[in-house]
Amino acid sequence: MYAVVEIGGHQYKVAEKDVLFVDKQNVEGNSLSFDKVLLVKDDNGVKVGTPVVEGAEVTATLLDTVKSDKVLVFKKKRRKGYQKMNGHRQVMSQIQIDGITLGGTKKKAAPKKAEAKKEETAPIKEASSDLSSKTVAELKEMAKEQNITGYSSMKKAELIEALS
Repeated sequence: MYAVVEIGGHQYKVAEKDVLFVDKQNVEGNSLSFDKVLLVKDDNGVKVGTPVVEGAEVTATLLDTVKSDKVLVFKKKRRKGYQKMNGHRQVMSQIQIDGITLGGTKKKAAPKKAEAKKEETAPIKEASSDLSSKTVAELKEMAKEQNITGYSSMKKAELIEALS
């Protein structure tokens, strides 16, 4: 079983017991968990996320924090006597992948979030009398809830007109 997981803006193909060097992870303790799993391949087949696989999680243990190899930056302008050399060593975390899980509590938590959104939208509809104080993003969200077509290309005044 392996997975493609996003850690610190980079994508890694990981399997159990793999040891990786990733960008420094600021965590308390030694256990890490990554929920941005983009792809999982197991005995049942391949599951591709849109953009992430729901309920999938990769757990890891922080082994060490080290510095990577030095990267030299050399600048020179010919015939001017200008030379400048700089070096940089990136701080990295060494992690070991403990396990890849497919099922989790996230599938159960998703309906609760949907219910919470429904409860939040009810007061917004009641307070729609003062639409000019809302942001464009809030107005677009309200237009989406009311199934207004073409709201993504509308300006703020057009959104207020359509929602009134």
